[in-house]
Amino acid sequence: MPYNATVFKIMIASPRDVAGERTVIREVLAEWNAIHSDTRRVVLLPVASETHSSPGMGDRPQAIINKQILKDCDLLIGVFWTRIGTATGEYASGTVEEIEEHIKADKPVMLYFSAAPVHPDSVDPKQYEALKNFKESCRSRGLLESYVDINDFKSKFYRQLQLKLKQEPYILKHSAPTGDGDATESSIPDVPILSREAQTLLKEATHDPNGRLLRILSLEGPVIQTNGKGFVEKNNPRSGAIWEGAVEELEAARLIADRGYKREVFGITREGYEVAELVNP
Repeated sequence: MPYNATVFKIMIASPRDVAGERTVIREVLAEWNAIHSDTRRVVLLPVASETHSSPGMGDRPQAIINKQILKDCDLLIGVFWTRIGTATGEYASGTVEEIEEHIKADKPVMLYFSAAPVHPDSVDPKQYEALKNFKESCRSRGLLESYVDINDFKSKFYRQLQLKLKQEPYILKHSAPTGDGDATESSIPDVPILSREAQTLLKEATHDPNGRLLRILSLEGPVIQTNGKGFVEKNNPRSGAIWEGAVEELEAARLIADRGYKREVFGITREGYEVAELVNP
């Protein structure tokens, strides 16, 4: 069925060394739309210069991009690693100009800085120094987020995007009412990004008669069980690490909670049951 919705344009701003993160942003926005857009009457539309700008003359290239796409965007996601980008004549780079102009327009910005290891020979010293200076200037003007790898970025961005959409005054001011009576936004559970293993554990645990998930450490490695099923392959350290990581994901997302004394027995939380209905391992 068709429905009316508020479309928020999300500007993706970054230098070229974080292409993976740009892909993740698009994936997270698509997943959010798939889960929430129908009930919240909100659509998040990713916008970037490579997909939404067109040839033009009569001004600086970045100024043309600003006029064509940036001025109409509602939220900007900025990501950096080792580069700041190419100077525009007005700012240190196109990315920096987009961020600063967006801030001047009193619109929300979310900035991320990668702490992933990098080979020293691949770093341009001038680029990195300029990036450090920009980061310091941003640190004194707001809250920044760092991440250690692409999975960490995906997890943090998804969770913090949820918070931004719930708390940011600009977003709340321009959001359309749901028109669903008591089915308000706060009644809809957030769905964190979970690995396939974490989704499988959560789903299986909902079928356990007691809603319990067991994580027992032994000399042969971890034993992880729920609903009468074991998930770790014997004598396989990698399998143990993967499934232990899945338990940690669920605990960090508050979908399970420690019900014992040694973090060996976990129970599914209310949020866990709600989210389990929305994931499809």
